[in-house]
Amino acid sequence: MSVEIIAVGTELLLGQIVNSNAARIGERLAESGLDHYRQTVVGDNVDRMTAAILEACGRADAVIMTGGIGPTKDDLTREALAQAAGVALVFDADQGDRLREWWRQRGRDMPESNLQQAERPDGASFIENQKGTAPGIAMEISGAAVYALPGVPAEMLRMLDHSVLPAIAGSGQGVVSSRLLRSWGESESAIGELLGDLYDASSNPTIAFLASSGEIKVRITAKADSELEAASMIAPIEAEVRRRMGDRIFGTDDDTVEVVVLRALEQRGWTLGTAESATGGMVAARITSVPGASTAYRGSVVSYASDLKVEMLGVDMQVIAEHGVVSEPVARAMAEGARPTLGVDVAVSVTGSAGPDPLEQPQGTMAIAVATPDGVKSRSLHFPGDRERVRVYAATAALHWLRMSLEGVEWESR
Repeated sequence: MSVEIIAVGTELLLGQIVNSNAARIGERLAESGLDHYRQTVVGDNVDRMTAAILEACGRADAVIMTGGIGPTKDDLTREALAQAAGVALVFDADQGDRLREWWRQRGRDMPESNLQQAERPDGASFIENQKGTAPGIAMEISGAAVYALPGVPAEMLRMLDHSVLPAIAGSGQGVVSSRLLRSWGESESAIGELLGDLYDASSNPTIAFLASSGEIKVRITAKADSELEAASMIAPIEAEVRRRMGDRIFGTDDDTVEVVVLRALEQRGWTLGTAESATGGMVAARITSVPGASTAYRGSVVSYASDLKVEMLGVDMQVIAEHGVVSEPVARAMAEGARPTLGVDVAVSVTGSAGPDPLEQPQGTMAIAVATPDGVKSRSLHFPGDRERVRVYAATAALHWLRMSLEGVEWESR
């Protein structure tokens, strides 16, 4: 089952908006084990959109479109779909009533232009939008299944996950099943060499490597007649990957490092706090992105200025004067000070020089510490790249050293 993506919008071509939707859809397709060979960006022009649709439908089994189904005159996806299919646009009275009710419930008058969203190509069906007014459209063109979704990411993702991907996965013969193994502590190239012979020998199941924010995911995908058969094909490959990679694999499928950390805290009955300088709250944001994080996570001190490290975390000014703020002694003092300040059992801290201008140390130098009832550990690293990449990689490293402290894994092994 091959899938192509078409993103609609002149603003994408002009670089005024980053095409994040295509990245999100591509990630979902990879995790679902669906073949994905091409992405197309096309401006708000009916003829060019029609041509892009016909070209994609001539190559792929399914096409996912985003954008161009809003209520304004430059929202032309419905018209392009109808033109590509050689059918007329029809007004759906039921959808029109749903739009009016959506606005009525919010105590607002509906602009008549919104009724454009009740139009669909003849023979197409609507995909329910639970987060906005623009329904998606599902239809067949030249033998390919086509799904048009809104450009608003939150609306698009829900419809993709709840309606489109299940429909695509269930449309072919047999099943496609994947197992995602999450790892940290080795580079993508090192893992590629470690598993190279498995990759070369794989056809079904297949193996793929996905790098993201300092972590490497290994995806094993099997195509079979049933979920049970696919699982039995994946199992021996997964066992061999795990044997070679050992405890560098920290989670599977939806078990992100944040989920693993919170689970380990809950098992121990411990609470967590964060003390951040260079990362400015990124570690805290990742932890609190997990529903139910409040069962273990209490809060954060973002002490960007040195005087706040002293006043709020109890860092000794002499330690700062002797070692500098970009140092393991300061990171350790921050983590140790965060425990009583936040009233927590465990604290993780980050301080460093994210750049672009160096702060005491070269850009990319970051110090991380974790304090638990068993003691405090610290580590310094140097991350390559620009400011944002350094901060993202440091937040990821902080979460993993926190995880290893909770799991009893030696830091020296990383």
